[in-house]
Amino acid sequence: MRIDAYAQVQQIYNTPKTDKSRRNAKANVSEADQLEISSIGRDYQIAKQALSAVADVREDVTAPLKKSIQAGTYEVSVEKFADKLLQKLEEMR
Repeated sequence: MRIDAYAQVQQIYNTPKTDKSRRNAKANVSEADQLEISSIGRDYQIAKQALSAVADVREDVTAPLKKSIQAGTYEVSVEKFADKLLQKLEEMR
């Protein structure tokens, strides 16, 4: 067991205690805090507010699809699916 390491740790915790009233007096004298938001920060806040006002799901698009799936009438064109898949693959290259 290393006793010298314990002595070093003990020195850290044995710091002189300061008077709390002095610390509070210094805190009251300090300048007022200020906050400046950059233009990018303001743009971010505006975008965040706009997105919070928009619904997560576009019901006008999903409702007809949901109805046709529940009715069993929804069909996927294999040719259209393959074309879109190849299109996306080309965009990635």
